[in-house]
Amino acid sequence: MTELLRKKIGALPHKPGVYLMRDRFGTVIYVGKARNLRKRVSQYFHPSRRMGWDLKFNALVEAICDFDFHLVRSEPEALLLESKLIKEFKPRYNISFRDDKRYLMLKVNLHDPIPNFTFARFKKDDGARYFGPFANATALRNTVALVRRQFNLRGCRVFTPGENDYKHCLYAHLKYCTAPCVGNVTREQYLEQVVAACDFLQGQCHEMQEQLETEMKKAAGAQDFEKAAGLRDMLRDLKATTRRTEKFERIPYTLPVNVQPHDGLAELAAALHLAAPPQRIEAFDISNISGTFAVASLVSFKNGRPDRANYRRFKIKTVAGQDDFASMAEVVRRRYTRLLKESAPSQKSKDDEAGEAVPEELQKLMDETSRKVRRGVPVKNDSLPKNLPSLPDLILIDGGKGQLGMAVEELTKLGLERIPVIGLAKEFEEIYLPGQSEPLRLGLEHPATKLLQRVRDESHRVANSYNAQLRLKRISESVLDEFPGIGERRKAALLKKFGSVQRLRIATLEQIAEVPGFGGKAAEELKRFLAARG
Repeated sequence: MTELLRKKIGALPHKPGVYLMRDRFGTVIYVGKARNLRKRVSQYFHPSRRMGWDLKFNALVEAICDFDFHLVRSEPEALLLESKLIKEFKPRYNISFRDDKRYLMLKVNLHDPIPNFTFARFKKDDGARYFGPFANATALRNTVALVRRQFNLRGCRVFTPGENDYKHCLYAHLKYCTAPCVGNVTREQYLEQVVAACDFLQGQCHEMQEQLETEMKKAAGAQDFEKAAGLRDMLRDLKATTRRTEKFERIPYTLPVNVQPHDGLAELAAALHLAAPPQRIEAFDISNISGTFAVASLVSFKNGRPDRANYRRFKIKTVAGQDDFASMAEVVRRRYTRLLKESAPSQKSKDDEAGEAVPEELQKLMDETSRKVRRGVPVKNDSLPKNLPSLPDLILIDGGKGQLGMAVEELTKLGLERIPVIGLAKEFEEIYLPGQSEPLRLGLEHPATKLLQRVRDESHRVANSYNAQLRLKRISESVLDEFPGIGERRKAALLKKFGSVQRLRIATLEQIAEVPGFGGKAAEELKRFLAARG
């Protein structure tokens, strides 16, 4: 333990919170929660516990150089904040909470014909009211059942129930629901019940808590312990659900620290034998999950600092499946073909193999360059147009020999082989150079390595963020997911016939009824549902 860590741990409060472990580059490598911050964080550095550590935990502790912490008011809040931060930072030593799964929320749309409380994991901009998220899903479900009985709300899944649904509805026969579906109460009266339930869920439940406590004590006094235990559990779940939680502000991502840009650039130029420190560096990274949502990022650093105005994001268009090599080739080709195209915007163009428009004179230059390369003839750098836009002084590829080779090949086709390009392999932070079989190892403490890691990590963050954004959009984009009883097959059949939800909205009942799995009643339900969500 360093003196810095010793002082910070000694200043930690004995309160619940979340801690973020950072390595020597300032990157968040682990996020954890604690009921008692000082006790929990200090356990990482107890010498007596070292013998019981596994390899992963040992590697984590060895990498810790600093940490941050955030205080919360309760252990459930610590759990919620921990999940939020893990999804934001994607620490390498966290396994849980790194997926897109979220804690449960409660949702009600007051614009529906007969509003109903439903569960959701994603908050959408659909005009509905959301409560949560809630760390204890069981307590939430039990509380919702209590709320439905207390305020006589429906629990059926039909979007707009009618008389046929009322005949076999247990909620109505048990007098849990006031049955607005058959006109027992008007929509305005039922809406008042729903609004009262919303106020209850927002914390206005003191009378209910006092009533439950009184009934619990009465049952215990009568030695009806089973009933008393049930009331006790109900009261516990109600308190857990209606307890106010803190709204956590987004913690901004910070790039790794302890990097001096000028020193790093000078050392990098010396290590790569460049004529001058690279003022502009562009870095590429590929991100996909099992070949889906394949995207790439381009980050630009100017004088060793992020130049966010020149960040770019790409959707992979020409590569099927998971092929990082081909994806890297496509992105490099598209990026620098675009830069070359911008140098002669008034020229006639034709499409290259990636579908990008290329000026005719540049296409001739590219073809000539490719022929010379195949014959082994050196290419003169002064054959390029003089009015090119700003090209980078160094290109960084996230990956090893394979990704680097594809990038070099595409740059050569474009006549840009004079631009220095390197690859950075993440496992041992090895630098790969074109035409050299052995990588360059500068060491983790070398200023040039730290600078390259900073650039690479930023490209990795941008690529992963874009991938996650597309996945979340795909999950939340279809309003059909909220239609009660619809499955993947029926939804796919609707989208196959109509192409989009917008076209489905203007379709007639007869057209919807022609879709497999939909009859006249289901078509009417769907039309009412889409009209309410309009």
